[in-house]
Amino acid sequence: MEVVLEMTLPRNAESAPLVRHTLDASLRGLGVTPEVRADIALALGEACANVIQHATAGKDYEVRARMDGARCVVEVIDGGAVVSTTGRREGVRANWDAPPAPPSAEHGRGLQLMRALTEEVHILDRVQRNGAIVHFEKSLAG
Repeated sequence: MEVVLEMTLPRNAESAPLVRHTLDASLRGLGVTPEVRADIALALGEACANVIQHATAGKDYEVRARMDGARCVVEVIDGGAVVSTTGRREGVRANWDAPPAPPSAEHGRGLQLMRALTEEVHILDRVQRNGAIVHFEKSLAG
């Protein structure tokens, strides 16, 4: 069985728990272990938090997830650029290419967490539109 979720969400803090719970319920229904579900939920939460905090253009963002019983593929898609620390608009890539944050930092470790918890993490520029796509995959085998 394949399950596909596509959600368009407002770019606000209340949307991240909604999408995490929706995806988790689907994974639970497929019999995925709590440990694997927790990894996916945390990675998804980090990707959503980045969009909510840093994508300055657009009021919405999209989350697409596909689960086929063996693998979960997630894409978090924003429609904006990031604002640098100087206040200038920069391309989305600038935010993702920053050096890793130190372990004691309170911010900036989202990409590191996504890479540690999932497989196939890619950050892609959107073709013909502003914004970026955060893509990650996770095997559903516990």
